[in-house]
Amino acid sequence: MMDEKQFKELKKFRDRIDAIDKELVHLLQERMKMALEIGKRKAVTAMQPLDVAREREVINNILAFNGGVFPEDGLRVIFGEIISACRNVQRPARVGFLGPETTFTHMAASKFFGSAPEFIPQGNITEVFEEVERRRVDFGVIPIENSVEGTVALTLDGLCDYKVKVCGEVYLPISHDLINQSGRRDDIKKILSHPHALAQCRMWLKKHLPAVPTEEVVSTAHAARWAAVDSGIAAIASPLAARMYNLNVVAKSIEDFAGNTTRFLVLGHNCPARTGRDKTSLLLSLEDKPGSLFRLLEPLAEKGINLTKIQSRPVKDEPWRYLFYVDIAGHIDDEKVKEGIEIIRKGCTFLEWLGSYPMGEKI
Repeated sequence: MMDEKQFKELKKFRDRIDAIDKELVHLLQERMKMALEIGKRKAVTAMQPLDVAREREVINNILAFNGGVFPEDGLRVIFGEIISACRNVQRPARVGFLGPETTFTHMAASKFFGSAPEFIPQGNITEVFEEVERRRVDFGVIPIENSVEGTVALTLDGLCDYKVKVCGEVYLPISHDLINQSGRRDDIKKILSHPHALAQCRMWLKKHLPAVPTEEVVSTAHAARWAAVDSGIAAIASPLAARMYNLNVVAKSIEDFAGNTTRFLVLGHNCPARTGRDKTSLLLSLEDKPGSLFRLLEPLAEKGINLTKIQSRPVKDEPWRYLFYVDIAGHIDDEKVKEGIEIIRKGCTFLEWLGSYPMGEKI
């Protein structure tokens, strides 16, 4: 039991916290005003509110100033949301993503943009490309590859078929939680989830809940919605789904294999300026001659350009002809990258620059 002296000391600290919070709000209001002024000047020159290079610089400056005193993960989240809110007052953004809500693509979009934009779920990957190309949304977020399952073919097709630019990337660990209303394992009568999620958690379920039946549904989000209205249902879903539907975690990270990560692309119409740690994506087709692929790679190696990904995709309606999706380290404005691309262009029947953007932080 707290005595009067202890209570007064506690109140003193709480009053100080209240005063600090008030000052923080005042400073945030001042920051918002500065962001609005910057937005006005960007509008005059047709600059986009999203400036990935500058936002990354701000975060790095904050971390350096902090010197490790405040937990860095917390600072990243706090200032990520501050930046998101300030960016959104310059011009509200609409972000399309492969839905439904609370899926991992939704989480990737939130990780990249913060929570301030309007997030608009789309029924499939093609719809995301369409919405971006027709400018009904400002940006789109779609998966491009998974560390376990490989490249997403529909995304490669979309990059070929639609006039959009890749302006960012984000890596997200794919971790499945078992969630229900109570957070107690004994209350679970049935487990629902998407077929892929059930398959990825098969061994855990067999070991820990062998007698509980499972049922496939159209998405992990759909499973979470069922769990929110039926106390006997548990869902295998994302942490975001648990928060959105006010569910409790029965068990975290129940996937059978750790390290499952998905890379997502951010689609738009304008590419960021170079940051010194960038990636460039290309789409190209080679001449049907012996050694054509070697002649593509050789000038990149001679220029010291790192090829980070190459993926072939059959051309529709043209049997035995292939397009290659290529990622290289560097920005299109880097002299050696520009020169390397011009050299390999001579050996291509088709080459399109898909975009240059800051490298995402791998998990």
